[in-house]
Amino acid sequence: MNSSVTVIGLGPMGATMAKTFLKNGHPTTVWNRTASKAAPLVDDGATLAATAADAVAASELVVVSQIDYQAMYDSLKGVGLEGRVVVNLSSGSPDELRRAGEWVSGNGGVLVTGGIMVPPPGIGQPGSYVFYSGPEEALDPHKEALAELGDVTFVGTDLGLSSLYYQSQLYLFWSTLTAYMHGVALLGAAGVPAQRFRPFAATTLSELTGDGPMGFLKHLTEEIEADISPGDENSLRMQAVGADHVVEAAREAGIDVAGPTALRDLFWRGVDAGDGANSLSSVINVIRRPA
Repeated sequence: MNSSVTVIGLGPMGATMAKTFLKNGHPTTVWNRTASKAAPLVDDGATLAATAADAVAASELVVVSQIDYQAMYDSLKGVGLEGRVVVNLSSGSPDELRRAGEWVSGNGGVLVTGGIMVPPPGIGQPGSYVFYSGPEEALDPHKEALAELGDVTFVGTDLGLSSLYYQSQLYLFWSTLTAYMHGVALLGAAGVPAQRFRPFAATTLSELTGDGPMGFLKHLTEEIEADISPGDENSLRMQAVGADHVVEAAREAGIDVAGPTALRDLFWRGVDAGDGANSLSSVINVIRRPA
């Protein structure tokens, strides 16, 4: 028989997790501050716990998916966590997750933190994965159950690491798509439809991530790791001047310039710090040492 699981928090993410556990044969107990949200899951075979304490008592593995870590404190206040592995997949800052580990251990349990890298419809689907950090010996016995949600990607014992990976991925995701929207708006001001621009944007993204001669992400990573920034062919000063032109084009088009301006200013700070003759990878120095 598959191991039992308790899911606390039945928003879109938590409800989908519970449904995924049920679908894969795991006896699943659920609890939510608004109990009515559990009704569809109960129809699918879940057990609705009357209290958070009852939910925790039902399973060694307690998966928490709530709006933030304060919600966990509110929900589990006064609940003994002895013998329980609490896997919290809520969002929070790295230091917040580290403090939560102390809170959980103070109540007798062990915390494993996680960042799930797909939206609710992607949970349990091919390609889904979750970053986990914390004590690996607590995670190991539950990897099979947690794998129902997505690939179990353990990133280290520091409870804050899952959040660092999660936030880094989100920032990359959001900034890339937002930059695409800026491009769409810029061209749209001249009457160019988004579908006309999309293939060119797709080519750029492919070149960014590829392993060929144009594999910018690969080359950038190698330069950062080696602490070198050869700018013979394309210096940061050239990039900064080009960024000036992007800001001016956005202003002329009548679209928002905040994003391009922030990028332009980052480049010029690198130039002003003495990296004008170096490559784009030298911007990491500005990012690591903010003004």
